[in-house]
Amino acid sequence: MKYLAVTLLLCALVSMANAYCFTMAVKPGMTHCQDKVDETWHAVGSTWRNSECMDCTCSGCCTAYSTPRQFPEDCVSVFDSEACEYKVHKKGDPSVQCPIYAAVGK
Repeated sequence: MKYLAVTLLLCALVSMANAYCFTMAVKPGMTHCQDKVDETWHAVGSTWRNSECMDCTCSGCCTAYSTPRQFPEDCVSVFDSEACEYKVHKKGDPSVQCPIYAAVGK
């Protein structure tokens, strides 16, 4: 019973650590798999980042970035799809970075 409780706790912690992940089945004998987003083919055992900023393997993908949840009210978060990250800056001045107090993901 103790091991079941520990297992459930670990599963909950893993789900809290990742903002978004999904799994894909790897069948015995497969040599390649297809990224469902970009429709590109990849060798089993390889890793890649797709156009939606997901870090992938043939067994699944997870977001490659964290999402800011708490930052000063006079700031705004903007997603940079080239860098696959959120930038938090002053609302009227993008050159002034703001602190991030809490974020989810990655």
